[in-house]
Amino acid sequence: MSQAAGGSPARAAMADRVRAYPGTLTYIDLIARNKRASLWLIALMILLAIVMGAVLAAAFTVYGGSAPEHLAISALLGAGAMFLISIVGTLWSWYGGASAILAMSGAKEITHAQDPELFNVVDEMRLAAGLPMPRVYMIEDSAMNAFATGRDPSHAAVAITRGLRQRLTRDELQGVMAHEIAHIRHYDIRFAMLMATMVGLIVFAADASWRMLRYGGGGRRSKKEGGAAVVVVLVIALLLAILAPLIARIIQMTYSRQREFLADAGAVELSRNPQGLADALRKLADDTDPLVDAANRGTAHMFIVNPLRKMRESHQALNSVFSSHPPVKERIARLLALLR
Repeated sequence: MSQAAGGSPARAAMADRVRAYPGTLTYIDLIARNKRASLWLIALMILLAIVMGAVLAAAFTVYGGSAPEHLAISALLGAGAMFLISIVGTLWSWYGGASAILAMSGAKEITHAQDPELFNVVDEMRLAAGLPMPRVYMIEDSAMNAFATGRDPSHAAVAITRGLRQRLTRDELQGVMAHEIAHIRHYDIRFAMLMATMVGLIVFAADASWRMLRYGGGGRRSKKEGGAAVVVVLVIALLLAILAPLIARIIQMTYSRQREFLADAGAVELSRNPQGLADALRKLADDTDPLVDAANRGTAHMFIVNPLRKMRESHQALNSVFSSHPPVKERIARLLALLR
């Protein structure tokens, strides 16, 4: 059989991926599955922050020369302090996070008169979702990408790059905007900001703790007075200072991958056209200019595909625990499975 008749190897591989999903699979199934997973991820992140605060506070107590019997009180105080810091960070993220993200990304708000077709597409998808009209932003970048942000549907914004706007057909653009509106509808925009804040706090606390434990002056005397128990606490604290940021990042990336699948499923519900988003994802995956110049590790998980050039392959082809997005081929396969 000729290649024309049989199709390209890439299309054959994609067909195999599509057949791997049950024929009865619907977007409702995907939404329910990913919502359950997200709740577990948020619980794990909160637990990690509390444990980290308790252990590091106990370590500082013994490392500073205090009596070992004060460990329990220090641990409780540390857990409480981490909780309060998390609340402050959450409030900042709630009221100022979206503006900060848009500013860091170089996004500029545009009006209906500047791009009527884009506004019409966004309006169609937000009406289908039953949401208020989000603000629309343009990123002057030749790469193809988009993201949504805000704390809730009434304070939401969608942003797209100039490259995406120029290179997608209307159906493909509708699929991408439906994906971003789905993020707003599912409150992914709120979760994304809160998770980013929590990860940032954990990384900062771990770094500060590592420096204090390494360069502090009371450790030698504490070891002599407290014996083996003190050594155990210090070892646990050091391990936590090293591993906590890694664990937090893995949790964040797992959360992000689940939410991308959920938004893809929600986009199908809104647009009733899985093919449009599938075709857009193909173009995004093949983009030779993937880098959004203003993107960074803190905002990369918010884009529809990872915008960082160094992570292009792992975030589009490999299913890694450090990937912020599912493999693009896997996302396309799920969408095409809904067409059967």
